Formats: sequence, structure tokens, C-alpha cells
Amino acid sequence: MEQLQEWVRGRDLVGELADWISLPSVSRTGEGMTEAAAHGLGLLRASGLDARAVETGGWPALIGTADGPGPHVLIYGHYDVQPAGPLELWTTPPFEPTIRDGRMYGRGTGDNKGQNLAQLLGLRALRDLTGGFPCRVTVLLDGEEEIGSPNLATAVREVGRPDLVVWSDGPVHDSGRACVVLGMRGILMFELRARGANRPLHSGHWGGVAPNPAWALVQLLATMRTADGTVTVPGFADDVAPLTDGQRAALADLPVDVAGTLDAIGATGMEPPAGLGFHERLVVPTLTVNSLSCEDSGDHRAVIPDVAIARCEARLVAGQTPAQVAEALRRHVAKYAPDVEFVPDAAVAPSTTLPETPYTATILQAVEDALGHRPLLVPSIGGSLPIAVLSDGLACPCYGVPLANVDEANHAPDENLDLDWFHRGIVAAATIQLALAAHA
Repeated sequence: MEQLQEWVRGRDLVGELADWISLPSVSRTGEGMTEAAAHGLGLLRASGLDARAVETGGWPALIGTADGPGPHVLIYGHYDVQPAGPLELWTTPPFEPTIRDGRMYGRGTGDNKGQNLAQLLGLRALRDLTGGFPCRVTVLLDGEEEIGSPNLATAVREVGRPDLVVWSDGPVHDSGRACVVLGMRGILMFELRARGANRPLHSGHWGGVAPNPAWALVQLLATMRTADGTVTVPGFADDVAPLTDGQRAALADLPVDVAGTLDAIGATGMEPPAGLGFHERLVVPTLTVNSLSCEDSGDHRAVIPDVAIARCEARLVAGQTPAQVAEALRRHVAKYAPDVEFVPDAAVAPSTTLPETPYTATILQAVEDALGHRPLLVPSIGGSLPIAVLSDGLACPCYGVPLANVDEANHAPDENLDLDWFHRGIVAAATIQLALAAHA
């Protein structure tokens, strides 16, 4: 551990991070993607890996490999970033990395270039200090995570069959403690579109005569969930398994101030159903209405609208797939409102690794050894990442070890990475590799 910490202190790793951040890599627009891919290959090679770009049909994925005696560990990250957004909201330009108060500011610092660089530098430290790698390693850097990883499965076919996956993305726990994440909910976004007459009509002259699509939509939604929070769509969650003892124990160990959290968002209580704990609510399926609107140009005239739209989402857990849930919703809509159009949109499958998986204790101990405190075990985060392509496609456990500060402001102006977390993350990444080799 001391040798790893000394290795980190003795090098200009912040300068290397700044070089990585200064290269735009916006997958949504293509800005800088070619140059960033070439730089990423250089980082893989500098860490002692055989590196190549894999054409996926979209932006290339970057793959680096190296042999070692321990288990085959796949390290997943992504080199693409979100668009900068309004430049006037940034204190300093998004692709001119700047250090203020111990943090580097710039697009991609936390999400995800800083975290994938910490993983690569952990490997480089092991190579420099030991002459090799304790585990067989494959690094996969996705070039399309910020646009939903539509071609990740193509790249995954190139990595063989790892024993486990380690990924670093997102922030540490809200409490500031390190955490090990075992999964995340999936998502299916969709629209319900109800149509009435061929144009908006005067509500006095046509009220009671012209069909009102807004009422049709509201009445359909009322058939999909009861007032106590029960989703009533047949087939929506029939195959969801109950939580294991290990998952329940991990959820019970997560700290939260429910009253303070609700007060901070101006709420007096949690969404139904009653009886679920705060964290338990983030590992069960949900059906959410994101917005309800009529095409009235926003001026709220006294009309019967011609179109009403509900934009909705379902958050998914193990036992659900986007295709299965979409079909259940489609059948339900066809039964209760056959004239309403069901329009599926973006989808990401859920991913779950159980706490009882053999590598869990090893990774928890490694993170504790490296960071000096026991990490929290998080059965599932509420957001969605494309980890199911790895956990399901490769049939192996996946472990998230976030290495960014709580307030990294990913996707937002002034995205940043606490440099202490960056340096400690390098040590943690290397320690995980050593622990996994000993586990074998």
C-alpha cells in the first residue's frame, strides 16, 4: 500500500488527467471523437496493455488486454462525454481543465475520463512496481455510453469470457463514504398518444359532442396503477424475485435521513406504497408519469384538445426486460384504450449481482484497505447504466466502485473531480487487482 501511494505521489498524474479532459469526445455530435479514441489507445498502451480499436457500427470501442495469473477481470468505462451545454454557465471553459480548491473542473472529469484513467493508472502502478499484472486484465472503454451504448454488445463479443467485471462511474454514496455497487435498475421510456378530432375545437360549441383525448388518457392511466401504488398491468412484474437476505441486510445498512431528505425536496411524505423503506423503494419496479400535456401551444385556450400525450417510464429490476414490459404495456393499452397509441422509446435493461456472489467480500475488503474505511454495499442504484450488456451478456458478476465525489456535477456545468478521490482511486484500483489475485 505504501509503495502504491508513493508511486502516485511521485508522478504528474494530474497533468495526464488534464490532457485527457482537454480532448472533447462528444458522442452525440461527434466532436473530437476520432482524436479522443487515438489518445485513449495511447493511454491503454502506456499502462502496459495491448490495445486496439473495435469498429462497432458507431463510435469505436477501445480494448486493452494483458495476461496475468489471477482471474480474468474486465474493467469497463467510457471515453465519450456529454455535450458541454450552455457555455455561460461554466466558470471556466469545459474543455480547458482548471484546478480550483483541490478539484479539476472540465467536462468528463468525473464522468468518466477521470475514473477510467484512475483504473488505468492503477494497472500502470502495478506493472511498474511488480513487473506485471496480478490478474488477466481486459479494459473496455465504450465510445457511446452517453448515447445509450447502442453498439456495446458488438464490442463485448471481442473480450472473451471474464470471471468478473469492475466498473467505476458515478459518485460515491451521498454520505461521502465509498461504496461497492451491485446493480442498477433498467428503464423503458414510452409515450401514450390519444387523439380526438382533427383540430382543437371550441369547448362551448363542441363540449359533450367532440371526443376529448385528455379524458381518454387520464382514464387509461387510472387502469395502470392503483392509488396505493400497485401497478395493475398484467405481466409487468410477474417474474420479479423477492430480495435475498443479503440484499435486505445491505439495504438496511445504508444510511439515510428520510425526514431531512424529504424536507430538502419540499415533500411531506414518500410516494405509495406504504411500508417500504427508503432504499428498498430504489430496488423495486416503478411506473412513472413524467409529463401530461395537450397540444395547445401552451396558451391553455378554452378548447377540446385534438391530441393528448403522456410521457412515461418504467424502472425495471431483475426478472424484467424492456421487451417483456413493453409487450405487457402494449397489451394493456390495447385492452382498455385501443385508440390510444403506445410508442416505446429508449430502453436499458436492469443488472443485478447478488451480495452472496463469492467476489463480493474480496472487493469490499480491498476497497476498505485502500481507502481506510468500510465501504457501503449498495444492492442497486436508482439510475441506469448499460451494465446488463456485461452482466447478462457475459453471465458474470459486475461490481461498481465509484471513484468520484458526491458533488461531481456530471452532465452539468462545472463538472469536477476531487483530486484526492482521483489519487486514492488509483490506489484502490490497484488494490482490487491484488486482492482478486489472492482470492483465486
